[in-house]
Amino acid sequence: KIGAHLLATVPTPPLVFPLFVLQWVLQSRPWTIRLSAWRMSQEQIEKAEYPHFTLKEIKGQPRALRDTMRGRLCQRDDEPHSCDIKLGDLEKPLEGEENGLSPLERMADAKRIIIVACGTSVNSGMVAKYAMESFAGLRVEVEYASEFRYRRPLIYPQDVVIAISQSGETADTLEAIRIAKEHKALTIGVVNVVGSSIARNTDAGVYLHVGPEIGVASTKAFTGQVVAVLMIALKLAVQRKVLSPAALDSYCDALMAVPDAIQRWLEPLDRQMKMIAKYFRLASNALFCGCGIQYPVALEGALKLKEISYIHAEGFSAAEVRHGPLTLIRDFIPVVCIAFKSDPAYEALKQHIGEFKDKDAALVVLTDEGNEDFADMANFIVHCPSSKLEFEPLFAAVPLQLLSYYVADMRGCSIDQPRNLAKSVTVE
Repeated sequence: KIGAHLLATVPTPPLVFPLFVLQWVLQSRPWTIRLSAWRMSQEQIEKAEYPHFTLKEIKGQPRALRDTMRGRLCQRDDEPHSCDIKLGDLEKPLEGEENGLSPLERMADAKRIIIVACGTSVNSGMVAKYAMESFAGLRVEVEYASEFRYRRPLIYPQDVVIAISQSGETADTLEAIRIAKEHKALTIGVVNVVGSSIARNTDAGVYLHVGPEIGVASTKAFTGQVVAVLMIALKLAVQRKVLSPAALDSYCDALMAVPDAIQRWLEPLDRQMKMIAKYFRLASNALFCGCGIQYPVALEGALKLKEISYIHAEGFSAAEVRHGPLTLIRDFIPVVCIAFKSDPAYEALKQHIGEFKDKDAALVVLTDEGNEDFADMANFIVHCPSSKLEFEPLFAAVPLQLLSYYVADMRGCSIDQPRNLAKSVTVE
């Protein structure tokens, strides 16, 4: 099959193939040609009033998340418990499936779900693991695709392999898909770029629809991935009949409220993070910690800082602090802690943050709005909008992205195109 995916943006020269080449290709064997158009506005590929694409993409997340949910979260106002999640391709029967099962039904009955990804997508995969285990009671593993491909993974036909990627062209993730298909496992793609290699090579999938992401460091694609995997997790819980209609309504309402909550919060948050960045712009090291579903957000915060500001940063689980990271806490080292009251380890987190304060760390604490438990401990407190536990990573990620951006800007770094990095890693 030939996939010709035409990008309609600002006027561009037409794509020209010599006629004899096209005739030879078409006559050599039967082909099915599918044409699809990916439409973007000129506004989406311009900086507009922003100095960098990265800042535009951070501040464009409310719109991006609405687009990810659009047409998928459905609810009728006149009917109670009428919320539903529509995932299109995942609900259609698979071609060649003997029992006529859809990918969603296969996932719900899977012995194991394996998530493969690289970079930022690994962190969203870890959020997916937490959500799928919590909502649907499924066994989930998360693997770096770059490690997965170089060992002998045990994969069975009853397994499902989910590949997460912004570009859909990541070489290691594509190879992981090839290995999964060799073992007859069902493959699912969660990607942003329409018609990308991962989208074409997996059995089914979900597009993010967050729009083009031009900055190398992923921002809105990360939160878009989190929303996509949360919707998949909720749908699997419904499919497995472990989530009541009333509970699904509650979760859908909370998820649909996230973009507006971020929109209202962005302006004061932007000022606060710019102010905090002034104190940390000369740092040579930084630490990020969180527990449970916020642990991958801590990893993501550290990744963003090192990607665009070139500061060495490390993320770790707060529960592991006494197993090594505590030796790094010393005078004035920036430590960012994510501590929401809904976290099962909240009391332990408070204790660890107190220890960091005793060692004179420069503390930034992300917590719920109205929570003053850290007023005597933290140098800076970032109050985040309240939501359900599983959706709080969407709020925690935004201030960490802004902090990384402003630190990088104050250091004069190349933000949209950091040194040595590429948007899509298409080589080993």
